[in-house]
Amino acid sequence: MEVRRFLVWLRQQGKVRNALLRECLGEVLGTFIFMMFGCAALAQVKTSRGSKGQYLSANMAFSVGVMCAMYCCRGISGAHMNPAVSLSCCVLGRLAWSKLLPYCLAQVIGAFLAAGLVFLMYHDAIMSYSGGVLTVYGPNETASIFATYPVEFLSLGSSFLDQVVGTGMVLLCFLPLDDQQNSPAPPDLVPPLAATVLLGVSMSMSYNCGGGINPARDFGPRLFTFMAGWGSDVFTCYNYWFWVPIAAPMLGAVIGSYIYLIFIQWHLPDPDTDTFAQVTTSENTKGEYLSVNLGFALCTTFGIYISKGVSGKLICRV
Repeated sequence: MEVRRFLVWLRQQGKVRNALLRECLGEVLGTFIFMMFGCAALAQVKTSRGSKGQYLSANMAFSVGVMCAMYCCRGISGAHMNPAVSLSCCVLGRLAWSKLLPYCLAQVIGAFLAAGLVFLMYHDAIMSYSGGVLTVYGPNETASIFATYPVEFLSLGSSFLDQVVGTGMVLLCFLPLDDQQNSPAPPDLVPPLAATVLLGVSMSMSYNCGGGINPARDFGPRLFTFMAGWGSDVFTCYNYWFWVPIAAPMLGAVIGSYIYLIFIQWHLPDPDTDTFAQVTTSENTKGEYLSVNLGFALCTTFGIYISKGVSGKLICRV
């Protein structure tokens, strides 16, 4: 009994009352979870030289991480875990613009912390694989365990387009999942469906640039590697390429969101339209008039139940 009282007291004292801070904590933890899955899988595949997994393993690990993170923090923050997703929500009016920067910072922090823990877990394996030299280039490079880098032959324009298209596809497929005007997925199935979308994009659009499509996923671990021994090469390599997986996904998210709006969302029926208005604008108004009668009958029935529960008698008659 004393333990239970202590837990109740601890919950009361530890509960964060600031709504924005609660949401940011959710984004930190959610991003941390999905990055732990992904970076740990990349570390396992690379340091084992493919004997403990393949590139598909990393794709699947990131997807499973996203699903678990969404189940964990979706009720608190919406589980964006990606500045590009947060920007899309601001553009669509689902998130206040004042929350954009705090969300992005929280996501970067979560990714940074995950990279640090993966580095501690696989420190010996990384050092053995690289010969103790932490590099960005060469056959024994290990920087790609944490951040994304382009293939050597890729031009700057092509890499930028790659990230725009990849992120745009993610948002184009994410938005219908919980759009109540469309045919949304059941809420409990949104996380696995979102993970499936991410898996499909990462399996088909990650060769050129490593499938970043998330500024926090790239910048947080890149900042960690800069501080952990890889040095300034993580920012200067490939002609200062680091800004591409930050800027391009943000643009891609906006483009993908507007494509969904223009081609789909604006043409969906208005859910606020009442039954009578829908019937009178249809072609077969006489045949559909029955639905109006049924609608009034159902409303009357529920009204009777409600009024009886409040006053104990009928307050209206039909």
